[in-house]
Amino acid sequence: MSSDTTENTGFDLTKGITLADFGDQQLLRGQVGDEPIVLVRTGNEIMAIGAHCTHYGGPLEEGLVVGETIRCPWHHACFSLRSGEALGAPAFDPLLCWKVERDGERVFVHNRISPAAQPELLIAVTDRPKNIVIVGGGAAGFACAEMLRRRGYQGHLTMLSEDTDAPCDRPNLSKDYLAGTAPEKWMPLRPDDFYKDNHIDLQLGTVVQHIDTANHRITTKDDRSILFDRLVLATGAEPVRLPIPGQDSAHVFTLRSFSDSRRIIEHAKNARTAVVLGSGFIGLEVAAALHTRGLAVHVVSLDQSPLQNVLGSKLGNFIRSLHEAHGVTFHMETSLTNIESESVTLSNGDKLTADLVILGVGVRPRTALAESAGLNVNKGILVDEYLQTSVPGIYAAGDVARWRDEASRQALRIEHWVVAERQGQVVAENLLGANKKFQDVPFFWSVHYDLTINYAGHAQSWDTIEIDGDIAARDCLVRYQRNGVTTAVAGIGRDKQILEFAAASA
Repeated sequence: MSSDTTENTGFDLTKGITLADFGDQQLLRGQVGDEPIVLVRTGNEIMAIGAHCTHYGGPLEEGLVVGETIRCPWHHACFSLRSGEALGAPAFDPLLCWKVERDGERVFVHNRISPAAQPELLIAVTDRPKNIVIVGGGAAGFACAEMLRRRGYQGHLTMLSEDTDAPCDRPNLSKDYLAGTAPEKWMPLRPDDFYKDNHIDLQLGTVVQHIDTANHRITTKDDRSILFDRLVLATGAEPVRLPIPGQDSAHVFTLRSFSDSRRIIEHAKNARTAVVLGSGFIGLEVAAALHTRGLAVHVVSLDQSPLQNVLGSKLGNFIRSLHEAHGVTFHMETSLTNIESESVTLSNGDKLTADLVILGVGVRPRTALAESAGLNVNKGILVDEYLQTSVPGIYAAGDVARWRDEASRQALRIEHWVVAERQGQVVAENLLGANKKFQDVPFFWSVHYDLTINYAGHAQSWDTIEIDGDIAARDCLVRYQRNGVTTAVAGIGRDKQILEFAAASA
């Protein structure tokens, strides 16, 4: 006999279910009162957790169980099934956990379990750092600081950031926030009092001028000295600016920081036409956001098709067609030769009206500080598998770090939000003695109007692209292969398969 169910929310777990209700599924959606819950069956054990990812609310009943963890299908956040702890970014808040009770063949859920204390990681007293300094206020820097405190570090913790805003949800700067569909209050990763409550000395608008590795001393641009026992470089990357006449005009922008996005939004209020240089993910997301704001948008790119070097021409051209259906105009295999006050000139001679110009031709790692300090640098700060630089006690994480990936046997520097956060978390644990290798599979997502693309792995090049499904129907898994080995996958509507690939490749 079937257990009682409630429409759209699954089984009423206070009335109980049987194991037969799982069928051949490992995850089962239910509720206790108004609380949505997912039951997870692992062997003979059943655990109960909150039904929604604490990052963007992804449906965990569509996720993937790996060992004693569950992974969100949307952005691959990873949670402990036993404690609910957010083990892997982009989520930082834990899931609620519930007590599962058995009575004969029936399983009931009534009460929450009190949050478990998170395990501390502290190295030997003789080597315990008293003063950790993080240079950078982006994804990697924030994730490192948050994990240090979560793991019980009680020493002095300083974050030095050139930004004027506290760490924010940077992916949204080119997506919902720029489009005007996400309010500003959603953007900070944590409220201001988080840093005070956790004794994190966040110093905004601070430029580091020099690192003295021998004396463990940092000098800031305003001539202050800051001592450190351990140092984390999370300096990120900066937008590339091409030598185009007129690029310094007031209506020309790059997009990297919260303040950049604010300035673009303010200028867009009185603009009618926009030209975006670059057809990568940021360029296209900006094009979609500005179109949503009512601007006529032109995309200019040297490439034959958008995103061709990352996704290939078939998927890239599909994304182009999606933008064109919304009214965006593409000018491929050309660039800008001049920017005037109300127009731009293309290298093919065409002239476009432009009240607003966005330069989105990529970023370069900010390595000058590390290089001047004598650290090994080559297209990024070189780190080992533990993310430690060539100088012991100094680590690097995020867009600036270049590490050797054991799976691909390649030196990688990945400009993905989740990668940066995960690296920051690994560095935090290694600062406390975990001796943990960074082995996460790169992952990112990109949003274009109502279309989301998920990508896992890393394909610097490929000799074969296999497409399972129908791109036009928005139901496909694209496999990028080299020498018969799939090194990356991209998907539309195939979230579970993307998760499975990432888990199998780790």
